[in-house]
Amino acid sequence: MSSVTASGIAVSPIPAFRDNYIWMIASQTHAVVIDPGEAAPVLDTLRKRSLQLSAILLTHRHEDHTAGVDDLLAKYPVPVYGPKNDGIASVTVPLQEGDTVTLPDLGDLSLAVLDVPGHTRGHIAYYAAAEKWLFCGDMLFGAGCGRMFEGTPDQMLASLSKLAALPEDTAVFAGHEYTLSNLKFAREIEPDNTAIDARARDDQALLNRRQPTLPSTIGIEKATNPFLRADRANVMARLKALGRLQNETPVDAFAAMREWKNTYS
Repeated sequence: MSSVTASGIAVSPIPAFRDNYIWMIASQTHAVVIDPGEAAPVLDTLRKRSLQLSAILLTHRHEDHTAGVDDLLAKYPVPVYGPKNDGIASVTVPLQEGDTVTLPDLGDLSLAVLDVPGHTRGHIAYYAAAEKWLFCGDMLFGAGCGRMFEGTPDQMLASLSKLAALPEDTAVFAGHEYTLSNLKFAREIEPDNTAIDARARDDQALLNRRQPTLPSTIGIEKATNPFLRADRANVMARLKALGRLQNETPVDAFAAMREWKNTYS
């Protein structure tokens, strides 16, 4: 699979389960992994590439992002960075917004921690400002966002808006390969948005070549992701015309879209 390289280190996806991505950041000798829901594909990749695991980073507590941690620790007793407020027992370095993770084995890669609650109460994201890399777990997806399992629409929209405020060329490394199905829903919201159609064509071509649709960029998400466009007049007008919105506010529009997406197929 393809990788994204900067400053002598590279990010590449390790597929897991049906549609998860475990993201690996690696130098020539060392690696960290983000959200290892399974240990076996990580161990296999480390072995094939002769890499030493240096750390594990977690974004939130759901098992498809954490279940591989214990098996990885059995072979590699490394620090486990993760959210302070999400109840993950394996976390040894609890984090919240304002904290920074520095990874010496990866050329002192620096990752700022962002609090992005909504999907879970303690969800965090990691942002490498110099490289313009965002690891956002299940908060922001390609053309979509996570379900609100523990948050409110106000909270979720605030978290997404925080991510949308990052530079537009920031690479978005999300936790799942949901992009094409999300773009189908995006067309329901904005049937005249030609950027959605163009993205769907490009992403289908990537999948046809067995390549991931991720990372996208913040700019691409702002142009095609309906959940980052809840403040648009045309989005609110469309939802109102469909009988799904009464109060034309961004929060109400976001809530209406998220509720609809929960049952959309």
